[in-house]
Amino acid sequence: MQKTCSKGHTFNKSSECPTCPICEAERKPKDNFLSLLAAPTRRALENNGIKTIEKLSSFTEKEVLAFHGMGKSSIPKLQKLLSENGLTFKQ
Repeated sequence: MQKTCSKGHTFNKSSECPTCPICEAERKPKDNFLSLLAAPTRRALENNGIKTIEKLSSFTEKEVLAFHGMGKSSIPKLQKLLSENGLTFKQ
């Protein structure tokens, strides 16, 4: 199904998801830990005010998994990113 976003980008989507892939690519961060994550994971964190790795470390895994759009497969990647920065999820 062809759709057009509010910015005028035309794209094909087979689902009802309203997210424009062109807009998502344009707003993807270039230089922080969020740039290493898939769009749904990144949006889930951003929608919950998490924009730094330090802020992520103030949440438990259970809290992060409860975010809309966050899947279990994201946790190992987040754990690795935390570990690389000398941090862990809150216990």
